[in-house]
Amino acid sequence: MDKIILSGMQFYGYHGLFPEENKLGQRFQVNVELYTNLKKAGESDNMEDSIHYGHVYDIIRKIVEGEVKNLLEAVAEHIAKDLLASFELLQACRVNVVKLDPPIPGHFGPVAVEIYREKL
Repeated sequence: MDKIILSGMQFYGYHGLFPEENKLGQRFQVNVELYTNLKKAGESDNMEDSIHYGHVYDIIRKIVEGEVKNLLEAVAEHIAKDLLASFELLQACRVNVVKLDPPIPGHFGPVAVEIYREKL
């Protein structure tokens, strides 16, 4: 299966379990892999035969900057569900949501969840 990759998309959201996260917000990064057949698009050079990156970005931005979720898992699930419902050509997607500056005591880098979902 071919794939379209959008990586390093950053947004400001208010997701998290701690009240400070919901009040102050923080940076999130989203990376997605969109599984589809790109042969027709490659031969036709027609946008109608592929998945529009700009529309993918807009869907993800609205979710990450929108309704507050407690868990990264819920943010990732919402993204996958909306992407699969929005694009007829999309067969499956891998969604990686990263909390870049988690408010957890200790010294470490970002935390992330990654899910893979397919159309039924």
